[in-house]
Amino acid sequence: MIEAPTMFKRQDDRLGEYSLRHVDPAADAPLLHEWVTHPKCRYWMMSEASIADVWAKHESIAASDHHFAYLGLHQYRAKFLVEVYDPARTELADACDVAEGDLGVHVLTAPTSTPIPGFTERVMVTVMELLFTGFDAKRVVVEPDATNEPVHRLNDWVGFRAERTVELRDKQALLSFCTPSDYERSAARGVRR
Repeated sequence: MIEAPTMFKRQDDRLGEYSLRHVDPAADAPLLHEWVTHPKCRYWMMSEASIADVWAKHESIAASDHHFAYLGLHQYRAKFLVEVYDPARTELADACDVAEGDLGVHVLTAPTSTPIPGFTERVMVTVMELLFTGFDAKRVVVEPDATNEPVHRLNDWVGFRAERTVELRDKQALLSFCTPSDYERSAARGVRR
């Protein structure tokens, strides 16, 4: 069983407070439905989902001891979604050597017509801090769609090292890993590589 914090906060020098709280399936499903069905969020593969589908998915996550969903707030407004999971309990267990202390993560930033420069990068820093300090992860595993170049660049910026492309149930995924030392040596921490 994974110890999951119920709340997490980080103050960003430039963009203010970022915080995370557990998703409330009933209350948050309409907003999350807006996000995951937006064309920008096609990689979440929920473009045809109903509000009831989103609610049911988050009820299932809330009942789990190895999968957690957080609503991300920026300056107290809902702006992103974070899912943290145990990769040993997913199909990744067959695709890579999952080690003790590994955590997987999915991140979605809300679609917006008024983007804030640097916002998504600060979301990723908040997520990495959640994983390494809130969850005490020893290594983070991600498996974004192999064609999602913007996410690959963002992952590289926070220290992920791409290993290889793997075939998963719904996609070709770029399997990548980040340790605390990879993160500390990343561009996100001000280190040029």
